[in-house]
Parts: sequence; C-alpha cells; structure tokens
Amino acid sequence: MTCMSYDDTPDDGANPLRRLSLGELQRRTSAKWRAYPPDVLPLWVAEMDVMPAAAVTRVLTEAVALGDTGYASGTAYPEALDAFARKRWGWDGVAAGRTATVADVMRGAVEVLKLVTGPGDTVVVSPPVYPPFFGFLEQEERRVAEAPLGPDGRLDTAALEAAFRRAGAGGRRAAYLLCNPHNPTGAVPTRAELEAVAELAGAYGIRVVADEIHAPLVLPGAEFVPYLSVPGAEDAFGLLSASKAWNLAGLKAAVAVAGPAAADDLARLPEVSSHGPSHLGVLAHTAALREGGAWLDAVLAGLDENRRLLGELLERHLPEVRYLRPEGTYLAWLDCRALGLGDDPAAVFLERGRVALTGGLPFGTGGAGHVRLNFATSPELLAEAVRRMAAAAGR
Repeated sequence: MTCMSYDDTPDDGANPLRRLSLGELQRRTSAKWRAYPPDVLPLWVAEMDVMPAAAVTRVLTEAVALGDTGYASGTAYPEALDAFARKRWGWDGVAAGRTATVADVMRGAVEVLKLVTGPGDTVVVSPPVYPPFFGFLEQEERRVAEAPLGPDGRLDTAALEAAFRRAGAGGRRAAYLLCNPHNPTGAVPTRAELEAVAELAGAYGIRVVADEIHAPLVLPGAEFVPYLSVPGAEDAFGLLSASKAWNLAGLKAAVAVAGPAAADDLARLPEVSSHGPSHLGVLAHTAALREGGAWLDAVLAGLDENRRLLGELLERHLPEVRYLRPEGTYLAWLDCRALGLGDDPAAVFLERGRVALTGGLPFGTGGAGHVRLNFATSPELLAEAVRRMAAAAGR
C-alpha cells in the first residue's frame, strides 16, 4: 500500500472515488469497515470511500502537532458556512447572532425541537426517512406523526396538510422535521415545494426544523434551496454541516441557524449545548468550507458518474429493481419488491451475496421491500456489489 500525504489529495479535479483499493479501504477501523466480516462489501452506512481534502488533513495535522486538542471556541465555523452559502447558493441567511454551533445535525435538531415543542407534542416526519428521526424523537417523548412521501419519493403536500392539521389541533405546539435533501430517496425539494411547506406550516402553526446535512451534495440537474430562504420560513430553523459532503462524520460539529422570527428561540438554547462540538471537528469543517471547494467539485463529478453507472448496472443485472435516480446525496433508494425477497431484501443480499446494504424497514412507512445503497465508492466496487446482488436474487 502506498502511503498518501495530504499533498496527494486530489484537489485538482481528479476523481477522489477512484483512488483507493479494497485492500486500502479495509485497513480502516470505522463502522463501515468493521461492522461486517472482510468478505462483505459494505455499501450501507453514510461514509464515502475517499481520502480527505488537503485543507482538512493539513489543519488536523497542524492541530495535533501543536497539541491543540482542547475545547471548541470561536465563530470561525458559522462564518465559513456563511461564505460558502453565499457563494454556492446565493443565500445570506447564516447571519451573525442567529447561529449556534452544536454537536451534530441530529443532536442539534433535537435541541432546537425542544425549544419549540414539549413532551407529548407532535413532530411530523415524511417517511421513508432517516431512521434516527424516529428514535431521537421517541427518546424525547415527542409523538411522531407521518406524512409519507408520494410514490415519486417527493414531498406530498396533501399528506403534509393532513398531518399538520392533526398535529396542531387544539392549539398544541407541533413541528415538522424536514429532510432537505431527502434521505433515503435523494430527492432535492424545489423552491415551489418548499414554499408549499412554509405556507402549510404557517396555516397550521407548525414550526419547521430542516435537516440540511446533505446540502452541499446536490448533483447536476438539481439545485439546493435552503428552507430558510423561502417566504414564510422566518420562524423556522436549519441545521447544516460539512460532515457528509467532506466525509467528516467522525469529526462532529454542525451549525444551527434561526430564521429572523426564531432568533429569540435559538437564544434560549442551553449553554451546555455548545459543549458538544469537537474542537478538531470545528477546525476540519471550517477548513473544508473555506478551502475544500475544488475537492467537493471533484467528488460531485464522481458521484454523478456513479449515479449513472448504478442505473446502467441495475438495468443490466437487476432490471426488476426500481431505481429512483437521486438528485442529491450519495444514497440510492431501491425498490426490490419485484424480486420476491420479502420485506427485508437487505438480509438476503447480505446472506447470499455478501453485500451490506441498509434495510428499508427502519425508515418507516414505505420502507418494506426496499434497500438503501451508498454509491460513494469506486466504480469497480459498485459494479461488483450489483453483480453480487443479482446472484443473491437468482438473476
């Protein structure tokens, strides 16, 4: 194996997803590479098979060399996010005084939801959706109400209105935990769709909290729209992070952003919430946002190639599988019901094909018979995984 320094990291347009062999990847000790035996190809959890951006490696190397491994401080992270958002999305909503640095997007969303709802109040979600939404909300004694996505994997305004009406009945506080872009379908809501959400939320007194962790990972053909940028979202919150886009899940940090009418609510966030972010995480995320644009563009190009390749591989080897072509993220939501593998096809692919995917059942309504596949890997491993899946299905 060739050792790579940060100077070798491809910030020059080369595809970062093509740089690592299976043997190199298997030396990693993160969850993706240790949850299953070595003969299993892991395309399940949301980790990318890449080396870090040069700026990230540099800032972490320097911090460790200095012994700078204490507590997080300062406002560099939200300032870097503000500059990134202005350049990439034309959005100036990450304004000083309306942000808080939190441990991660999920924990931050929970802390914000605790500001605007209480035990017994309802939080609406749109399944199939990121499974921890359910677990964290239930742990905080919130009632979970579902407004399922439509058959196209997109937000269903009729389902949302019905859920909002029930959630806000009797004047009770209620909220909507929005996933933008959506995990697992990869749908990126349009401005019109988000405006419809804001209009319904305003009509029924629902506070919206937007999980926008995948915001930088929008692929060609779609455009990310920050929820806080649409009319009617002034009393909402957004949670953003460099975590997914720069593969920094082990370096925890995120930023909570309040709309103008939610600033006073965010100001009530307990001081102890600021203890959660990792100092090294804040350094890494800040460097990624400030200096990792070329690296991100190379990753997005590679993901676009893999998105196309996955469609071709499925058409060739598993034509019965319905593939919702994702507009964002690096996650593919595959409808495997026509294969006759039962409610949990991921178990069959693992047992018979030695491919680890995320089963659809924990994603809530609409998850049975589905799997989520992480295509942020090399084209070679992606092709091998689909061939194994086809063999496991008897195709």
